[in-house]
Parts: sequence; C-alpha cells; structure tokens
Amino acid sequence: MTATGSAASAGESRTRADLARTRAALPPGATALVGDYERHLRDERRLSAHTVRAYLGDVVSLLGYLHGVRDSGPAAVDAAGGDSAAATDAEDEDLGGGGEGSARRAACARALDGLDTSALRGWLARQRDRGLGRTTLARRSASARAFTAWAYRGGLLAVDPGTRLVAPRPHRTLPGILRPDQAGTLLRHAAGGAEEGDPVALRDHAVLELLYATGVRVSELCGLDRDDVDYDRRVVRVLGKGRKQRMVPFGVPAERALCAWTRDGRPELAVDRSGEALFLGVRGGRVDPRTVRRVVHEAAATVPGAAVTGPHGLRHSAATHLLDGGADLRSVQELLGHATLATTQLYTQVTVERLKAIHDQTHPRAE
Repeated sequence: MTATGSAASAGESRTRADLARTRAALPPGATALVGDYERHLRDERRLSAHTVRAYLGDVVSLLGYLHGVRDSGPAAVDAAGGDSAAATDAEDEDLGGGGEGSARRAACARALDGLDTSALRGWLARQRDRGLGRTTLARRSASARAFTAWAYRGGLLAVDPGTRLVAPRPHRTLPGILRPDQAGTLLRHAAGGAEEGDPVALRDHAVLELLYATGVRVSELCGLDRDDVDYDRRVVRVLGKGRKQRMVPFGVPAERALCAWTRDGRPELAVDRSGEALFLGVRGGRVDPRTVRRVVHEAAATVPGAAVTGPHGLRHSAATHLLDGGADLRSVQELLGHATLATTQLYTQVTVERLKAIHDQTHPRAE
C-alpha cells in the first residue's frame, strides 16, 4: 500500500473510532434515536450501507454537539461506529424495554430538546471552524435536514428546524481525470501484471477494465454478482442509487479480463462465504470499496504524468472520453445512472475547456 493509501486508511480508522466513542457517550434517548433512524434509512429508504454510514456519522456528530459530547472531528463522514444491532438491544434495555412504548418515545423526544435552527447553525459553524470545505458542509446540512424532517414527521419535534437551514453552495468540481493515452497505459500495465496468472492481479485487471469501460461507481462494482454479467451481449446489470437498475455495456478488453478472472482467478480465492459475489478480496469475501480505491490509486501511480485519481476519477475519465468521442449527453447520463442531466453536464466543462485550449493553440486568430 502507498503512503497516501496508508494515511487515508489510518484516518478512516480514527474517524470510525471517534464516532464510536461519540455514539457511546450519548444519553440513552439519543442512542435509541440513532438506532431508529438507522433502521429508517436501511429498511424504509433502502439506502446503501455506505450512505447509511455517512448519514449516521453526521447525525451522531450533531447529537454529540447538542449534548455537549466532544465532536468526532472534521472527517466524520464514513462511519457510524459500533455494532448497531447490539447497540439497539442495549438502548431498549436502558429505556425500560417496551420497544416503541411511551417511555422510550419520551426519551427520544427529550434527546432533541434544544434542537432548533440556531443549534444547527452552531453545529455547522463548528465544522467550518475545523476546516471542513463547502462541499462537505453542504452535504452535512442536507443530512441534518433529512434527520429533522424525519423526527418532525414522527412527532419527536414540534417544528422542523431544518426547513430554515441554508447551507453554502458546494463547489462542484471534478476529480483528476486521465487522458485516453494515460488510461490505455494504466490498463496495459494491469494486463501485464495479470499475465503471470496471480489471482489478485487477474482481479485487479478486471476491476480496472470494468471501471473504465462502464463508468460504474465503486459501490456498484463491489455489489456485482456473477449473474449480473451477460457475456453474450457484453452488458452488466448494475444496481445504482435509489436501488435503480440499469444495464451498462462493456467492450472486448473488459470481457477478456473478466473471463480470465472468473476462469482462473476467482476460483483460487473463493471460499464458502464468497457466495455469488463477482469480485473477491484476498480472504474470499466480497471485495471492499477501500480495496478497489487502493488498486486504482496504485495503478494510476504507475502512469507518468497521470493525475492522482481513484475509482471516481476513472468514472469521470470514462464520461469525458465518451463525450469527446461524440456521445450525446442523454446517453452518457443513462450509462452513468445520473438522476438529472445537470450532473452529467459537469463533464461538458472539461470538454469545452479542452476545445478552448486547442483553439487557442491552433487558430490563427485566437489571440
């Protein structure tokens, strides 16, 4: 693992531990509230595990601020901390049982005493003072509004303070992308590493080819099962945000890499608990997004002059290269699974800037 990857992994571990401590220090009513909200996000809204962790991280931080518990810090994004099932059992016991009984409900409501618009603004101000950027503050603000709306609908708040919360507009920026020739170099290096037949190298090659060929999100890639790949039609069935399903095509190089992985690599790593997961970790479980991020970071580091990038950068690279090649915006929107065309239009900024640079360099009257 690279030094950057090790630092990121260590930072994520500290964040998870900090949030676990914050959650454990909350009063029983607040911890019960977190458990209820977790079930709402998971079972009713059916959000992905990653999104649930992010939302809970924000809510734990907010409740910690409200109850004077030391906040978990500016990076509290990707973990909720603790064993949620075990925590819920303990919360019910602390509140005298009764599940949805009146005592438990009253304790949850008391945990929100003082949660008004001023408190929300104070919480966001603390995050800003600790160095959080506009994009993260905007996301945290959205998380808080979703939480207060849920509490208001459930009768735990008399009014919804989140309706008056205004967050800074995030700067919508793109990650570092690869040029087509750099992407080709990255994939050739991965193919060369896979030639010796090492199962992990075969997996990494297939992961990189499929990420670039389809532009899928890292969570979508990790969630793929073997029967999601249709080799005859060269399409993959992807379960995206909001549990929306789409079919995404891939090319011959990705097909070859996938076939080599499933034929020669996957059987070497598969164990009883592997199930139908398409991509596996070294211990046989479904591959983790952190592993995929490390694979992409290390592969990009082998390409001279390439931007520091990860799976999201490959996704953006794929979209930009499709548009540069003449694909229409609506088709790219469908391939990437964007809910709105406005999100896809971000990629046109890169294309326009590239055209402007070419014009400035080549047109006789550019200056």
